[in-house]
Amino acid sequence: MKSWCKTLLACGLSMALVACSSNDVEEEPVAQLTEIQASVFPEISWSASVGSGVGQYYSQLRPAVRYGKIFAADRFGEIVAFDEATGEPIWEKDVSEAFREHALAKNKGARIASGITAARNKVFIGGESGDFGAIDAETGELAWYASVDGELLSAPTVAEELVVVHTSAGALNAYNVDSGELVWSNENQLPKLTLRGTGSAVYEGGGFFVGGADGKVSVIIKSNGQTAWQQPVYTPKGGNEFTRMADVDMQPLLSGENLYAVSYNGNLVSMEARTGRIIWERKYSSFNELALAGLSLFLVDDHSRVYAVDKRNGLELWSNSELQNRGLTSPAVFGSYLVAGDFEGYLHFFDRTNGKIVGRIQIDSSGLYAQPLVVGDKLYVQTRSGKVASIVLP
Repeated sequence: MKSWCKTLLACGLSMALVACSSNDVEEEPVAQLTEIQASVFPEISWSASVGSGVGQYYSQLRPAVRYGKIFAADRFGEIVAFDEATGEPIWEKDVSEAFREHALAKNKGARIASGITAARNKVFIGGESGDFGAIDAETGELAWYASVDGELLSAPTVAEELVVVHTSAGALNAYNVDSGELVWSNENQLPKLTLRGTGSAVYEGGGFFVGGADGKVSVIIKSNGQTAWQQPVYTPKGGNEFTRMADVDMQPLLSGENLYAVSYNGNLVSMEARTGRIIWERKYSSFNELALAGLSLFLVDDHSRVYAVDKRNGLELWSNSELQNRGLTSPAVFGSYLVAGDFEGYLHFFDRTNGKIVGRIQIDSSGLYAQPLVVGDKLYVQTRSGKVASIVLP
């Protein structure tokens, strides 16, 4: 199986070192920042550092907030629990050392790319080597370790007594939260060419909803790991493997009785969560997470264009292409605003009603790469250099 760059822009900007070369694609112009009429002025309330960050590697590693702590990790195995209010470190753990008797001992660092998920008094992380572990959220001590067939590139999902991970080999594996014992594995055949990345599963009503590299959304029954239904978000078309890529590399978004998903080279769809029946579909191409507020779905496409879509019928409400090809992160809803970061480390604030950019702040120049995390009236981001920052609106 071959793997393609997560974004065409990544090759030109060296944002993802995943077998790209300057000859793979033609570079596209990157939008330059222009002066804005700012009406919101975000501030950094505190910042701290975790290891060496993720560098220029492909990663969706981002912090998690739980139990009054914010947990953050770097690519090379350092995990830190900070006090959520002050940013002061509570404990630190070197995961590569904790796994020294396993495969990670042979690597230069842990190559962590999956997580962080905090639940059941544990912190769950995984890596490109297929190493998966649970750490005690209170002490930082390793609770258990498992070895997985395939890279782990997206955050684990916890559902009651199970934690599931989506592997690059196309499997959804379920482990016992307390022991790390493999409970079941649901495997899917992969296309010949896929994007590098996977989407996390979302759990609801006894089933895990998960997107696949084959352009489908599946529901996996929690009790036995069997597939309840599958529905294509987009049926691949074209005369070569590149044009037929249709990965659903995002976590399906559940809202009431409906589920929303988007594919690369494909569609944004609304479907019935119970049956998978398509309600509406619109032509968009994205590998980013969706965001939702009220009746509006928010989307950043594969060229960093930002859209708002009516979740009832898929009709476009507004679009903004001012940040085209700036490697925007997945969007997040923060109060009255939509926020997304870019490859130069700027966090942009959009008016949710019309898409106008009404504020921005630069966290650091190394760049933002993962969806901002919203917890109450605070916003948390992590930069490629490992800076973790808490953002507030005065």
